Amino acid sequence: MGGVKSIWAMVQGDPVFMRRVNGWLAVFWIVMIPISLMMGWLNSVVYVSALSLWALVSGHWSAWQAARVEVKQQEDAEKAQEDDIPEAVAEKVIEKTDLQPST
Repeated sequence: MGGVKSIWAMVQGDPVFMRRVNGWLAVFWIVMIPISLMMGWLNSVVYVSALSLWALVSGHWSAWQAARVEVKQQEDAEKAQEDDIPEAVAEKVIEKTDLQPST
């Protein structure tokens, strides 16, 4: 079970892989539309139920992934705000030259 968790964590941490998987899943479902119509599967309650469940799960997954990205962006913005790089550069320049800080 530990191996599955580590693979899952690795897959979720790789945005390129997740983009490719989601892209191919989108292509798969687009291809399935005419196949479903031709095979008459849309008249099957089981098929429509499974499709509805998939839509529900994938929608929630997408929202969760977007929220994770927003949280990471917010953390990065807060960290950048805390790390005042221009002030640190100015302090180093003052330290290494004979300039005086303005008041």
